[in-house]
Amino acid sequence: MRLMGLPKTNRYPEATVRRGEGHVEIHFSGAGDEQTMNVPFKYVGGDAEEAELRLLAQLREIGYRVRRG
Repeated sequence: MRLMGLPKTNRYPEATVRRGEGHVEIHFSGAGDEQTMNVPFKYVGGDAEEAELRLLAQLREIGYRVRRG
């Protein structure tokens, strides 16, 4: 999966990934600001847990400090 349109890691260094109904939620935080993105499962493929784990790994590779919500 190709991740696009993510906030800059220097402004939002923390990313929390959790499963929602039909989507994976990515919550970015840092420097007093927050931003949330919802990614439908159909765009990440696999089952819900696999999609969540894949996103965590990709966000870590990009440079975010990640955690599972």
